Amino acid sequence: MNATNITEYTHTLGSQAKVASALMARAQSATKNAALRTLARLLRENTQALQADNAKDIERAIANGLSAPMVDRLKLTPKVLETCAQGCEQLAAMADVIGEIIGMKQQPSGIRVGQMRVPIGVFGMIFESRPNVTIEAASLSIKSGNACILRGGSEAIESNKALAQLVQQALLESGLPADAVQLVQTTDREVVGQLIAMPQYVDVIIPRGGKGLIERISRDAKVPVIKHLDGNCHVYVDDPCDIAMAVTVADNAKTNKYSPCNASEGLLVAKGVAAEFLPKIAAIYADKGVEMRCDAAASEILKAQPAIAAKASISAATEQDWYEEYLAPIISIKVVAGIDEAIAHINQYSSHHTDAIITRDHMNAQRFLREVDSASVMVNASTRFADGFEFGLGAEIGISTDKFHARGPVGIEGLTSLKYVVLGNGEVRV
Repeated sequence: MNATNITEYTHTLGSQAKVASALMARAQSATKNAALRTLARLLRENTQALQADNAKDIERAIANGLSAPMVDRLKLTPKVLETCAQGCEQLAAMADVIGEIIGMKQQPSGIRVGQMRVPIGVFGMIFESRPNVTIEAASLSIKSGNACILRGGSEAIESNKALAQLVQQALLESGLPADAVQLVQTTDREVVGQLIAMPQYVDVIIPRGGKGLIERISRDAKVPVIKHLDGNCHVYVDDPCDIAMAVTVADNAKTNKYSPCNASEGLLVAKGVAAEFLPKIAAIYADKGVEMRCDAAASEILKAQPAIAAKASISAATEQDWYEEYLAPIISIKVVAGIDEAIAHINQYSSHHTDAIITRDHMNAQRFLREVDSASVMVNASTRFADGFEFGLGAEIGISTDKFHARGPVGIEGLTSLKYVVLGNGEVRV
């Protein structure tokens, strides 16, 4: 497409979404839920066909030299598709928050004032790699009564097209407008520039991808942006703690999957338990091929263990390592004096995404929850739980590290707004 055609195409998408958003805002809960259940059924019925389309993307990605973690993000396995289907059903089973009125209070004048939850309208979603995001975004958009325009990465174009077609089929079968969920059908990057600069059509932009993409959109967008730049998550092993639990959680947080933004990239260990804990977790990391970038104290403990030193990849951490989101089998490890240093380190170096403490000390747990400045903060649980599906939101549109409107996994409520409603009986202001 040339520039003129791209502009016309993008504005057509915007105009169609705007019309559809008005219809979605007044759609009945039963209708939206029917669309979600239909989508779940279609995903299961078309698993084999979807994998065939997905295979084209994977083959192209490998040929283009995409890294193994990035190829992994592309895969639409039966398990991934079943999770998407379950997410749709979970959303369908949830209460509809649209139209809900909260905080209604009688005022001295006689009027009653409250707030009503309403859809945002139209959101644009720009994402990379994971094609299952198409279903997560579409299902949340349907449940929250919005319309959306989805622009996936070129590496997943065949998968995204196939998934979006099923979404539109589910909408039409349920009596909702197909244009409520539109996928950008071209991989031309100019569409992104157009989409983020159409406030007349688009109410909010949600980027989900690499730091470069999100920084560009945050800089150039002419509409509000819900964003997170990266996922530098930490596990802090406190003194006292259950060592076996700490080993299990630190292992899962790092090695369950390397590519997600909620995988742990930093491991902080209280000095009092470091000598007991570090050799145990290092043995596991060594067996799984995880490179450990350690401060001097951690290195000294691990290199004093001949069996670990012989097979583990241990190197000196640099200042940059404390900031790094590896998305790979690499972790930074630091021994800290205790809770104060752990909190200070996290608040300085983390991306304010998700951080966890493993502890037996209730007061330390409470301090960690209150003082760590992150969107999700956990006690005695893996950072890998920072996910809309795992949090019971049905699905997520992304994880926001912003501090306004939506923070953490963005589910239905994150795609809504509140407006004031006033109920009166002829009152006038004097």
